[in-house]
Amino acid sequence: MSTTNVMLLTTFLLAFTGTVMNRTHMMSMLLGIETMTLSLFMILTMLSTNSPNTAAMPIIMMTLAACEASTGLTLLVLTSKKNTNDYMKNLNLLQC
Repeated sequence: MSTTNVMLLTTFLLAFTGTVMNRTHMMSMLLGIETMTLSLFMILTMLSTNSPNTAAMPIIMMTLAACEASTGLTLLVLTSKKNTNDYMKNLNLLQC
């Protein structure tokens, strides 16, 4: 395993650990999820250089990451407007 692969895997695992452990603010969770998405994009880019059949996968991944980021920021703004903070414990107030 090359050092680049090890670094990307470590980046993903650290972002996952940060997302799971630091669940106080919604913004910190969104940053962790975005870091995981970007590390997956880098992994897919490295894997698609060897195979021409999977060349579209990084583009699809970036499209999904943009949708995830916009949805997360929309939820963050709505939560901040309603509750005046972004604490995760207030998200149960959004349930029907």
